[in-house]
Amino acid sequence: MNEITVTELSALTDAVVVDVREADEYASVHIPGVTLIPLSEFVARVGDVPDAGPVYVVCAAGSRSAQAVSYLAGHGIDAVNVAGGTNAWLEAGLPVQHGA
Repeated sequence: MNEITVTELSALTDAVVVDVREADEYASVHIPGVTLIPLSEFVARVGDVPDAGPVYVVCAAGSRSAQAVSYLAGHGIDAVNVAGGTNAWLEAGLPVQHGA
């Protein structure tokens, strides 16, 4: 599975990032500029995931995003798991947003 660290992700410009945590987790804290598609809605909303270029998928720690990456790869979408997820992003002191 393709993976990227939060530090590598933070250095990218115009990266397409999908957050697969639930809405309450997202509202608490999230990476700026991500698109929320909760894993519980992921199969129904897979059409909302851009299919051009890599899509970086994040959750809290990396396991839910890994599931989503596997699903997207099975649908021919270039998807990359964000290792450590939002927790690693916070630990690295990278910028976050609060609220929906």
